[in-house]
Amino acid sequence: MRLTVLVVGAAALGVVLLALQPDPTVRFVDIAAQSGLTVPNVSGGVDRKDYILETTGNGVVIFDYDGDGANDIFIPNGSTLDGKTAASQLYHNDGHGHFTDVAKQAGLDRTGWGQGACAGDIDNDGHTDLFVTYYGHNVLYRNLGNGKFADITAKAKLPTSGTRWGAGCAMLDYDRDGYLDIFVSNYVDLSLATTPKPGSEDSCKWKGLAVMCGPRGLPLAHNALFHNNGDGTFTDVSERAGILKPGGRYSLGSVTADFDNDGWPDIYVACDMTPSLLFRNKHDGTFEERGVEAGVAYNFDGRLQAGMGVAVADYDRNGFLDIAKTNFSGDLISLYKNEDGRFFTDAAQQAGLNSRQLLGWGTAFLDVDEDGWPDLITANGHVYPEVDHPSASGHPLVGDHYLQKSLLFRNLGNGHFRDITEQAGEGFATPRPARGLAIGDLDGDGRPEIVIVNMNQTPSLLKNLSPQGNWLRVTLAGTRSNRSALGARVTIRYGGAAQMNELVGGGSYLSQNEAALYFGLGSATSLDSIEVRWPNGGVQKLSKTEGNRTVHIIEN
Repeated sequence: MRLTVLVVGAAALGVVLLALQPDPTVRFVDIAAQSGLTVPNVSGGVDRKDYILETTGNGVVIFDYDGDGANDIFIPNGSTLDGKTAASQLYHNDGHGHFTDVAKQAGLDRTGWGQGACAGDIDNDGHTDLFVTYYGHNVLYRNLGNGKFADITAKAKLPTSGTRWGAGCAMLDYDRDGYLDIFVSNYVDLSLATTPKPGSEDSCKWKGLAVMCGPRGLPLAHNALFHNNGDGTFTDVSERAGILKPGGRYSLGSVTADFDNDGWPDIYVACDMTPSLLFRNKHDGTFEERGVEAGVAYNFDGRLQAGMGVAVADYDRNGFLDIAKTNFSGDLISLYKNEDGRFFTDAAQQAGLNSRQLLGWGTAFLDVDEDGWPDLITANGHVYPEVDHPSASGHPLVGDHYLQKSLLFRNLGNGHFRDITEQAGEGFATPRPARGLAIGDLDGDGRPEIVIVNMNQTPSLLKNLSPQGNWLRVTLAGTRSNRSALGARVTIRYGGAAQMNELVGGGSYLSQNEAALYFGLGSATSLDSIEVRWPNGGVQKLSKTEGNRTVHIIEN
């Protein structure tokens, strides 16, 4: 008999033991109703959708619009084909996590086919402004600092005529001049008058069902980049900056982040049935698109995908920001592992993100158990309500469901994730027609909540009731850089470990998270250092810091 002895190094053994450890207790509950999030979303028909415009739903932004230290919630609203409209919601936080809709008083009472939104201080006056995308034309609201907003779209020289389908948006200081610019991902160059009827063409059928047409077969749209001139106006630099060079796309979620660690913000766009885009910042006011070359345009075997939402984090802690992308029903979540800043590998299968193949929309990385490794959340819901109803001809059900569970994947710290949805409490047990998703601390306990926008239903607000571990929350304010500090990168070091995260623009699905960086610390209660790389390139370092608190850092 031969005895084989396996010698495992300490580091490798630690990874193995981590993977074998049972999952910690994680429990989320939906507290939306008791928190005051009670206004139903409006977005097209409920039981059927005749046009693709009815299917995309809305995003959500978490931000402190009135500067009282408590995060508020903005949700753009949609419309219906028969003229039913609803104004957007601006849920004001009373400081204890209870909300009142003050959109009308704040001047955010516009109606129409709202889509998504992004937030940032465009004029560096200390008040966070709001950009809202629409089918029609987008709207820029300036925060007046007195609880009210003013529509300055025309004054800012942004487009106010014609019809465009603005979907995702993200703010960034792409030229590092200290002012936030605006990127808009446009979905379809849609004309309702010329769009075919459900079932009339091959692109208007799905698994034998007659469904709304598109996006295939409909005209491609072109993305846009607006440069902030620093005087309250913007200039369309889409062509000059290289944004138009790749041609048209069906673009949805977008995010701005420094993927190659050169200190300049890049742009990633999740595209529906067209190759997704990665615009690399060339430092001279222009971008080069290298999605295919970088490995983030298709899935792991080179197939085209219907990308929806996008999340960014350094999930494997190798010092580079990775990308998660949600996709259409029957496909996997994409997990683009950033190898070296220029090339990515779709590690979804190896990482264990193949247990569910739902139709994903909003998504975010969030360390739900504070162990120091960012976990992944996806909000799901089918695009066709018709899948729940046999057709008049008696066509059988297609096996999909319109209402779908949101998913929670725990990061095991070894490059792998485990689906813990079934153990994550009532908040993840309820199927929803979900679209936008954003995370942020809404009750001041240092632990982010999850807001989900549900199509033609009231929103969800998921509260983490798990035992809270050690954590650090970092908020930032630029002085030489843009005031919102979008693009700032924070690296923390503690007990021989290091984590990095970046304050990105946009993200998720037509949404934006709270402008704060949250770190789980595991067993550590203090940090050796916090290092900030500001958007203008300057570096600032704090020495010994206690954990379990919010640290607010002002540039220089």
